[in-house]
Amino acid sequence: QVQLVESGGGLVQPGGSLRLSCAASGSIFNIYHMTWYRQAPGKQRELVAIIRGGDNTIYADAIKGRFTISRDNARNTMYLQMNSLRPEDTAVYYCNAALLTRVSAAPTSHWGQGTQVTVSS
Repeated sequence: QVQLVESGGGLVQPGGSLRLSCAASGSIFNIYHMTWYRQAPGKQRELVAIIRGGDNTIYADAIKGRFTISRDNARNTMYLQMNSLRPEDTAVYYCNAALLTRVSAAPTSHWGQGTQVTVSS
């Protein structure tokens, strides 16, 4: 089985920083794009950032200039460095990846379980 596991969430004061990690494991032949989403209480899930092959990145307007997405291909891990956090950043953060696995003929979408980020004084 392939698995995505997020970590690094927690409680932080406004203006603080957190670094989220998403590690992929299992029989993976290739990782295509990796994406961070978030879902705040009572809100629709929204895209935060995308990183693709060649380290091409796309950011949501709400977090541009504050968050940075990156990946370590050797460790099948991606990161989200979050700086200057605001209360409106409070959400469950999910990672998603398009993976080519041993039993798939084409890339398939996989989700992690999410990690809670709370920004509050």
